[in-house]
Amino acid sequence: MTRVERFYALILRKPIWVLSCFALVIGIALLQLPKLRLDASSDSLLLQGDPDLAYFRESAEKYAGDEFLILTWEPGVPLLSDDSLEPLAAMADELERLRGVASVTTVLDVPLLESPPLSLTDLARADSIATLRDPEVDRELALKELTTSPVYRNLLVSERGDLTAVQVSLQADELAESLLDEREALRAQEREGALGAEKADRLAQVEADYDLALARIGAERDRMVAAVRDVAERFRPYAKIFVGGVPMIAADMMAFVRSDLVTFGTAILAVMAVVLWLIFRSWKWVFIPLITCSATATLLLGVLAGTDWRMTVISSNSVAVLLIVTLSLSIHLVVRYRELQRQQPDAPREQLSAGAAKLMMVPCLYTAMTTIVAFTSLVVAGLQPVIDFGWMMTTGIVLGFCSAFTVVPALMVIIPDKPLTTAGQAEKPFTIRFARVVQQHGRLVVAATLGLVMLSVAGVRALEVENRFIDYFKEHTEIYQGMELLDARLGGTIPLDVILEAPAEEPEVAKETSPSDDEGWEDDDGGFFDDVFDIDFGFGADETQAAGYWFSVPGRQLIDQVHAIIESRAESGKVLSLSTAFEVMDGLYGGKLGGVELALVENSLPEEVNNALVTPFYFAEAQEARLSVRVMETSESLRRDAYLKELREQILEETGIEPERLHFTSLLVLYNNVLQSLFQSQIMTLGAVFIAIGLMFWILFRSLALALLALAPNILAAGLVLGLMGLAGIPLDIMTITIAAIVVGIGVDDCIHYLHRFRDEIAVDQDYRAAMLRSHSSIGRAMYYTTLTVVVGFAMLTLSNFTPSLYFGVLTVVAMIAAVAGALLLLPQLIIMFKPFGPDHG
Repeated sequence: MTRVERFYALILRKPIWVLSCFALVIGIALLQLPKLRLDASSDSLLLQGDPDLAYFRESAEKYAGDEFLILTWEPGVPLLSDDSLEPLAAMADELERLRGVASVTTVLDVPLLESPPLSLTDLARADSIATLRDPEVDRELALKELTTSPVYRNLLVSERGDLTAVQVSLQADELAESLLDEREALRAQEREGALGAEKADRLAQVEADYDLALARIGAERDRMVAAVRDVAERFRPYAKIFVGGVPMIAADMMAFVRSDLVTFGTAILAVMAVVLWLIFRSWKWVFIPLITCSATATLLLGVLAGTDWRMTVISSNSVAVLLIVTLSLSIHLVVRYRELQRQQPDAPREQLSAGAAKLMMVPCLYTAMTTIVAFTSLVVAGLQPVIDFGWMMTTGIVLGFCSAFTVVPALMVIIPDKPLTTAGQAEKPFTIRFARVVQQHGRLVVAATLGLVMLSVAGVRALEVENRFIDYFKEHTEIYQGMELLDARLGGTIPLDVILEAPAEEPEVAKETSPSDDEGWEDDDGGFFDDVFDIDFGFGADETQAAGYWFSVPGRQLIDQVHAIIESRAESGKVLSLSTAFEVMDGLYGGKLGGVELALVENSLPEEVNNALVTPFYFAEAQEARLSVRVMETSESLRRDAYLKELREQILEETGIEPERLHFTSLLVLYNNVLQSLFQSQIMTLGAVFIAIGLMFWILFRSLALALLALAPNILAAGLVLGLMGLAGIPLDIMTITIAAIVVGIGVDDCIHYLHRFRDEIAVDQDYRAAMLRSHSSIGRAMYYTTLTVVVGFAMLTLSNFTPSLYFGVLTVVAMIAAVAGALLLLPQLIIMFKPFGPDHG
């Protein structure tokens, strides 16, 4: 008796005990589920170790801005009428009273310089600057200023003057920021090899504390988004309101993921139950696969919750993919059991169950191992959520294999069988039709394969590496409409910062100050559109200091030139910089500012004007100038990588500045780096994955020819899915980049099962066509049943409002169909053509 036989003799002798122990484990996992956390922080979607990430954080400290939400306000009455401004002010007051809100800034709060127009001298001497809260302000002049000023137009107020934006700045978490700074400092020492044992322990503690802080911040941001939405809902009778901002995007993404996990997870299981009933016509064969899949998913979620291993929008797909893997294992066991039952109708269930498990153990073990190889290719990605997805799938597959080969055999013994009818025994499976196609139209199969290869190549060449967050949501959702409105009428949504450094040796600059220079102001936090909108309307000014390079004539000329280059790009929306401030001051001065006037702009403006026009775009200590760009998210022509490269080349070529003086930074740059890294690591490692799987095929079948034949359908399936993505215009982004690993993981299962069974059948009579018919009738049936069940179930995801879930459903369906078609059509045709099984093989 082999070890496998002894194992099943032991567990099937008392299956109730086995199931009771398994139920106890499931119970423990269920108790852990309330601890399950989803991580939507931007930190989880950044490439750790990226030099641009370090520069981004350094730049964020220089040009600090709180995290914020944006509300659009579009009343049905004139924007600056009492019927609009009074409820707007009331809404701002309610928002400001919310816990966690640092400040609220509206059109009521911004400084007005042309209502009525001020001269540059008047501005420097002014004790205070008018705002719309002042009753004596001329609102007609104010509306004209707001819609024509280079600062406010298409940023704070739309060009038509019927739409404005409200910023809700959120309080920063000082503890999390200090932990992040300490973590990055310790990691830098670790990379340099200067981290001792004590500091290594401290790093581990800081990383754990920072993870806890992120979880707390995430929960707080979810609560804040909900509270802001509640306030907005109460004021919708007065205006059309949309809520946007990075915290809302993150909150909505995770809300859709949670909804899809529950709603569509339940719907998929229900649809699968119907399909399994139509296939097997027995509740036993519906219950066993589904309870095994559900239990395995619960085990994985319990492990994640118990170890505080957080899921992201990327790794949340692990539950759905695990459902496919476990369902496949279960159905293969069920079909093999029923096949043995037809051959031995009087055999006891214990014998049939043990026999099915024994016969399927080796091929299923190899399918699990090769699938794990496919998913472990993700661990080289460099992006933590993708790495986590690979390890989560590895963990899940191990759990799924163990569950299927203990729970399924035990349930087979306990649950009575429905008697097989004579008609049922004689019924020919549908998969025989695939075999007939190979027999009668083998050349057509080869020709169709070549056509699909060419189609795949064309599609892969058209594949793009892009990431558009607006495309993650359907057009009727609030987040989509809000982002579209900001893009179309308020200057764009994606932030990009262009940083210019002054030359090493500064030229002599005229230095002249106004009488107001003897009084300084201290900066205050808060501001308007500090990240996406990139302009601060807080209060305070820097202490008096001599004029820097950027407030000289050469410095202004360079900023004006770079500003104009950026604005000339079709993908660029609103651009703000010192050039904007200079343009405003030109208007107040009545001409082009000279060196003396430029120095006055730097040192002698009132605090609110200085913080609006200078502070957000100038860091005096490092003599840096910042140009804030909002890139058009909805632009169909936007290709982020090409835009960044071409813009950089154009600036360097036309200005002639040294490359080290020009820097691009923001989440746009960081996410582009993530995408390019993922593309290189995943697509380029596909070859290594196929080599590893080919070696496993060689070991399993002890034939190089068989290994090469088995790889062909898998390579075709992966190429076909990627090709169809290219032809359909579905980009590779942080959500779809894992599809290649998923396709390979699914495809290898079918090929291993088919070849393993074909090897047994060819040993019977050495008749390739007869062996093909018998293989299609047996293992082919299990492959077909699995594919049909998954395809129908996962088609439900096309109803999701979260586009990545929709794409995942569609691409999974395509992958399943491509995999089974390759295994039942292309693979048998290649076997018949090349006859890799020798007369003594078996």
